Amino acid sequence: MVDCPGYSLSGVAASLLFILLTMKHPDDFRVIGPALPILAKVGEDALLTCQLLPKRTTAHMEVRWYRSDPDRPVIVHRDGAEVTGLQVEGYRGRVEWTEANTDEGSVALKIRQIQPGDDGQYWCRFQEGDYWREASVLLQVAALGSPPNIHVEGPGEGEIQLVCTSQGWFPEPEVYWEGSWGEKLLSLSENHVLGEDGLFYVEDTLVVRNDTSETISCSIYNHGLKEAKEAAIALPATSRVIGLSQPILVRVGENIELTCHLSPQADAQSMEVRWVRSHCYPAVHVYVGGAHSAEEQMVEYRGRTVVAADAIHEGKLTLRIHDARTSDDGQYRCLFGKDGVYQEARVNVQVMAVGSTPRITREVLKDGGLQLRCTSDGWFPRPHVQWRDRGGRAVPSSSEAFCQGSQGLFQVETLLLVTNSSVVNVTCSIGLPGGEEKAARFPLSDSKIALLWMALPVLVLPLAMAIDLIKVKRHSKGKWVNRTRQALGHSSATGESQESLAYVRVIKAP
Repeated sequence: MVDCPGYSLSGVAASLLFILLTMKHPDDFRVIGPALPILAKVGEDALLTCQLLPKRTTAHMEVRWYRSDPDRPVIVHRDGAEVTGLQVEGYRGRVEWTEANTDEGSVALKIRQIQPGDDGQYWCRFQEGDYWREASVLLQVAALGSPPNIHVEGPGEGEIQLVCTSQGWFPEPEVYWEGSWGEKLLSLSENHVLGEDGLFYVEDTLVVRNDTSETISCSIYNHGLKEAKEAAIALPATSRVIGLSQPILVRVGENIELTCHLSPQADAQSMEVRWVRSHCYPAVHVYVGGAHSAEEQMVEYRGRTVVAADAIHEGKLTLRIHDARTSDDGQYRCLFGKDGVYQEARVNVQVMAVGSTPRITREVLKDGGLQLRCTSDGWFPRPHVQWRDRGGRAVPSSSEAFCQGSQGLFQVETLLLVTNSSVVNVTCSIGLPGGEEKAARFPLSDSKIALLWMALPVLVLPLAMAIDLIKVKRHSKGKWVNRTRQALGHSSATGESQESLAYVRVIKAP
């Protein structure tokens, strides 16, 4: 072995490894994206850019923009042309390849009509042969919602509730309540709902004393845009809204009438009147400027509502909902508003449907027992079911089943197992809680049942006797045949005449 002065084997190996690690791939490059997120408002266009380093042309490369999966690209450009057929569905017709400066490796992706779902991270990948590099770009989507509305609920027991509502926010905003001196007030509840359009609906509630006399403001803040919208209300409120204190009872198919009025009486022609369910948006009906505002109406109420405004100068309006459905059952809120401040009252609607007369059928079980089946349909809300005997005493059922159909009506089936022959004249009753009831009685009376049980021995005994008689006859006939055969054999042996045999056959014949 030859030693080289001043060198060692380990030193040579380390130097070789260093050279290999520092050697560049003949196609070596890197990709960089923007240092800061790209901010875009809903409905506007966004431009995402990335840069190839060192700067050079991308004419013979593939550039691919994608979200989380490279195989589901937003757009692909290869050898200077767009590759169709690979694009993910949500971006078709909404994206555009922009050649910012492809000779120097600068490319851009334009997304039109930004939606909340476009928010998030994107990747820009450059590939040449088998070698590729990529960089990420963060797109932050934002939407500034509508000016807040403050609704006054109450007064209750020594307190009132202020509800701040707004719609059209993204991402989820923050809500702040403040008093006259700028002090922060804590919400009682926060309800932020993500709608089908991907935007947030906001509804926050603040509780204050009934005797509060100050100005309270509600601010909704978007962190991405660093903007807020605000509304304020001066307490105590000058008026309140009155609705019916008792629930409104209505049958399926009838009309529902919801009446609300201002107290003290005041002209409401310049006010917005809104009927809503659990949330203020979308609405059951919105009446503003003397006409119906259809844009905010819930789908299930379109074409079914009309407002009677004959007494609007007295602050009184009535909403009529045609053709009541089971889904209309529940609580409604009636809001009178002006300048972003609303007063409201709540009204309960109870929808009901009386079903068909019960039908009782009987079934004989395999073990000989008797089972009664009682059925009915077309009930709402879910009815109560009860079996009773002749004396009106409750008889427990063996099972109960309720099935709710597509229109929300209930179908009922209940079973009663009759284990005692004395349990007769039972009644099946089906009714609504505190409402109407329908009943049916098992058609067989106890006297008929008793007569049936008494008749059983009379019917069974002759049948048994007939069966025994048949058996006896068959047995006697067999004995006669044997005796006849014996007689024929004896006659042949003794030489008796055919006449005597005929006489014996006649005598022995049954």
